[in-house]
Amino acid sequence: MAVSELLAVGSAGCTAGSIMLLGQASGKLGVYRSARLQLGSAFVMTALIAVLVTGWKTPEPWQIGFLGASSFFGMVVGNLAYNATILSVGPRLTALLFSLTSPFSLVLGYLLLGETITLWQLLGVATVLVGIVLAVGPVRGVGKGLPLTGLGLGVLTALVQALGMLCARPVMASGVAPFVATTVRAGFAAAVFIGMTPVMWRRGGGETVGLVPVLQVSASSFLGIVVGMSLMMAALAQGHVGLVTTLAATVPVVILPMIWIVTGKAPAPMAWAGALLSAIGTAVISLAG
Repeated sequence: MAVSELLAVGSAGCTAGSIMLLGQASGKLGVYRSARLQLGSAFVMTALIAVLVTGWKTPEPWQIGFLGASSFFGMVVGNLAYNATILSVGPRLTALLFSLTSPFSLVLGYLLLGETITLWQLLGVATVLVGIVLAVGPVRGVGKGLPLTGLGLGVLTALVQALGMLCARPVMASGVAPFVATTVRAGFAAAVFIGMTPVMWRRGGGETVGLVPVLQVSASSFLGIVVGMSLMMAALAQGHVGLVTTLAATVPVVILPMIWIVTGKAPAPMAWAGALLSAIGTAVISLAG
């Protein structure tokens, strides 16, 4: 396996580990505080990297506007929905539902940017959907320990993430450094969450929490955004974009052994089959583009 491919798999592993850590902390911190802490720590870490390592270059006003829109969809709405999904249906299904981001990006690119969709990409979308259906189980199982609200939040997470990527696409194509773009996006989202804090305190969201869940969310942010993104950027710089994107999207498969180790219970065969099909579908979408 080439270095770029190893880096991409490492990125998937970091993302899966980040979801696991966030899953352990969200139940203690709540959706809002988890998202606020995650984005705040991400802003501090990426800002330091952008200034000290890659060098800071202030984006132009139009770029900041697009990054702000990207942040609103992908980080403000996206992180709230993401944390709520983890809390509702758990890390495994969250990772699986997150794979819908690729099909949503494909459809939004077609509807809003006039991009073409090939038959192979449509086959990839169908494969992702079949994988999710297999892993989630028959419809009659929904509502019996598997809330419809949680599934809806997972779909919403993937949709707003795709919208966030769509807004950021012209900015990244113009040559803005990845860590500078991430710092702007995380800073915008952190400012929104900080601005919401007085309202949340009045609604009873100001209770003190222990140090452990705070450290877990901070570690999740570091692992998923700082390390995971760094590995992804390094992989993209060296390898084939389609292959790197495919390997980085194997999170639904990579997270299953982690769940097995943490819980001591092997995921069901349908969970493995569904996650594998979802990864294959994402691969077809990426490689056929």
